[in-house]
Amino acid sequence: MQKVTLGRTGLEVTIAGLGCGGFSRLGIEKLGLDHAAGIVRSAYDNGVTFFDTATVYGTQKAVGQGLEGKSRDSYVLSTKFPYGGKSAEDLTKTLEESLKELRTDYVDIYHLHGVRPEDYPWARDTFLPVMKKAQEEGKIRFLGITEVFAQDTTHLMLSQAIPENLFDVIMVGYNLLNPSAAKKILPLAQEKNMGVLCMFAVRQALANPGQLKKDIEKIIASGQGPGAELGGEDPLGFLTQDGVAPSIMDAAYRFCRHSRGIHVVLTGTSNLDHLKENLVSIQGAPLPAPILERLDTLFGNVDCVSGQ
Repeated sequence: MQKVTLGRTGLEVTIAGLGCGGFSRLGIEKLGLDHAAGIVRSAYDNGVTFFDTATVYGTQKAVGQGLEGKSRDSYVLSTKFPYGGKSAEDLTKTLEESLKELRTDYVDIYHLHGVRPEDYPWARDTFLPVMKKAQEEGKIRFLGITEVFAQDTTHLMLSQAIPENLFDVIMVGYNLLNPSAAKKILPLAQEKNMGVLCMFAVRQALANPGQLKKDIEKIIASGQGPGAELGGEDPLGFLTQDGVAPSIMDAAYRFCRHSRGIHVVLTGTSNLDHLKENLVSIQGAPLPAPILERLDTLFGNVDCVSGQ
């Protein structure tokens, strides 16, 4: 598995990270804890060293179980605090619960989870001091923050947070339908040498033709994409023609992986075969230059959809 240094954290991580949220949540809700832990274990056995979960996902126990017995310095743990309606004291309590579920004494990256633009100043002032205290105590190694991309498709929150340079790692929504972070966020993060985690590389719109149609219609209606080219029956068909990629999802993962400024591309699933396919895709070659140029023509100005 290919590896990269996660910005100023200095952590060596795999370019593919197991995302333990999303729609699948490792299958824990339908298939149970042991199945979910098996997905985590299989990801590790296939070379993945970066694991991202969160309190609200309900998968921390699965991550802890799946990595039990593995050398703690052989993998990196990322988890998150759901700040909404919470107090500083709640963060301390929630972190302790996370450590217990993850079966570890520390997490490598602890994020404020899904911070809305209007909440950022309050969340920063309320929780950052507590996070720093936990960092001093050795319970957190690095501080992170994630956006709520499904609603904040223009990255307003991260546009506030990155210039302040208070966090070591960010998680940003980015995909070939809405690559706006390449202009608005990734250059800023590179200037600060922040670690960048990519979520939403593949969501419903790239796996479900019905949802793709809705997103395309929204893009055209907003005037952010060329209606004449996007309005056809198969607007992304060129991605799987002439041997470019075996699937749209494969192309989508490769697009994100080779975008300048992204360190880790997160992928989530409840299926072992699907996991292995995704890991192969993320390690695949860059898309050909003409394909990237066409994607830029179609979606280079888009920031109105998330692909959710």
